[in-house]
Amino acid sequence: MKNFILSIFAALALLSCKSKTVVQTNAPVVKPVVNSNKAFFDKILKKDDFESIKISSKIDAETGQFVPTLDATFYIENNQKVWINLQALFINMARGIATPSGIKGYEKVNKTYIDSDFSYINNLLKVNFIDYNSLQNLLLGKTFVPVNENDYSLTPNEQGFVLNSIKNQIFETNGKKSEYKISLDYDKELDLKKVFLEDLTSKNTLEINYDNFENIGSQKLPKNVKIIIKGQKTDQIFIENTKFDFLKMETPFSIPANYTKTIIK
Repeated sequence: MKNFILSIFAALALLSCKSKTVVQTNAPVVKPVVNSNKAFFDKILKKDDFESIKISSKIDAETGQFVPTLDATFYIENNQKVWINLQALFINMARGIATPSGIKGYEKVNKTYIDSDFSYINNLLKVNFIDYNSLQNLLLGKTFVPVNENDYSLTPNEQGFVLNSIKNQIFETNGKKSEYKISLDYDKELDLKKVFLEDLTSKNTLEINYDNFENIGSQKLPKNVKIIIKGQKTDQIFIENTKFDFLKMETPFSIPANYTKTIIK
């Protein structure tokens, strides 16, 4: 059951890209241009100003256990909540909601639920810095890792830009301190393409790839997201976002009676 819940609630933690073969040519490297490092960081850390968005998606997971393709509806109210509903073969399977105070969710197969702070999602992703803002940015293909200009080297390349941490990034949450080596890849338009984090103590890694960005109103959003979580084993989650709508919608949520609370350790 843990693997099934992983496919559901890691989707809450993350909105992947199919790998592409880069064809090597002898053409000169065309370096992308920004006016300054400040302009680069201002752009990648810019806050979203939308009110709400509905995203229709399909989710597949490789967790070592069969999980059917899930039809998902994500609904995000900017800085307030992320709501998700999951179906398989037109049958409602699970529902969850995240707010700045924490996350709640339930799944119907084994009648279990969660009611937790963000340590639940951090445990799933094997990191310790995810909060509500990080979660929302992650879903929308924005920079979700805390980034300080003084802690990273910025290097242009043929594809765009690469940010590499020049010193270990230390994050402390609820008394837990972790050190990470981090790299982030951006294309020439400064769309986030890849994030890679390695916990230098546990050697766990988290990799997220974004692809096929689409202009939706004032937003630019990824149509494909791939999440790779490596610890003692490897879990992968593939999300294909098929439709985006800027609208308001109802987000009913209540945990059914007689469900059992579950905790992932």
